Amino acid sequence: MAELRSPDSDTGPLIVLSGITLAFGPKLILQDLSFTIHRGSIFAIMGGSGCGKSTVLQSMIGLLRPGSGLIRVAGEDYWACGEERRAVIDRRFGVLFQGAALWSALTVGENVALPLQMFTKLSEAAIYRLVKFKLSLVGLDEAINLRPSELSGGMRKRAGLARALALDPDVLFFDEPSAGLDPITSRRLDDLILNLRDGLGATIVIVSHELPSLFAIADDGVFLDAETKTAIAHGSPSELRDTCRDRQVEAFMHRERVPEEAAVTL
Repeated sequence: MAELRSPDSDTGPLIVLSGITLAFGPKLILQDLSFTIHRGSIFAIMGGSGCGKSTVLQSMIGLLRPGSGLIRVAGEDYWACGEERRAVIDRRFGVLFQGAALWSALTVGENVALPLQMFTKLSEAAIYRLVKFKLSLVGLDEAINLRPSELSGGMRKRAGLARALALDPDVLFFDEPSAGLDPITSRRLDDLILNLRDGLGATIVIVSHELPSLFAIADDGVFLDAETKTAIAHGSPSELRDTCRDRQVEAFMHRERVPEEAAVTL
């Protein structure tokens, strides 16, 4: 299967959003949204509750068609592609949803094996070896025969991540990966994300409002605003914390109360 390569260098643009508008029926979620994700970066989509962070992710992974604008993946207009081509691109994406989205009736190993069974012609023996390897990457090789209900919250996240890694994706998408985790488990997950970027060369897109994680791992990002329904700041979380003078961004990055006249209805 061809990789998502472009004429750009290894650090060039991989995903570009230009003038995106997103809505659910008549309800406008975001408008005139533009940003670029560079290959090999850990890109954070930030903002308070209700600003549309997860909605943007849904559009980037093919679950919500924009009302207008373009999403380019390695130079291809994603939503202008036919369904067959989009399916090929989708297989280069790995997604870890907030609740891990594991099938409860299957073992951990069977969950990780699903993408390999659906999208490859590998033998069962080869799939088993790959499943063991993917689980070892996230420290769960001994959990292959356990059910999701037998795992802790952090272990379920890692099992979901192993499944996201099954097809050797170019891009990993994380939707609130630290949600519900204690600080120690969250830090371990942060370290794992960094190792995946550095060891596998994956580009990572993370939706989160967990500041310790954002400061620890993200090197670029965009800040969404629920009132204006667009991006009001671009840059790494640390840069936005230290240099951005927008009141909403400052309050978020420093966990301050927003003055009533600048408050956003959440």
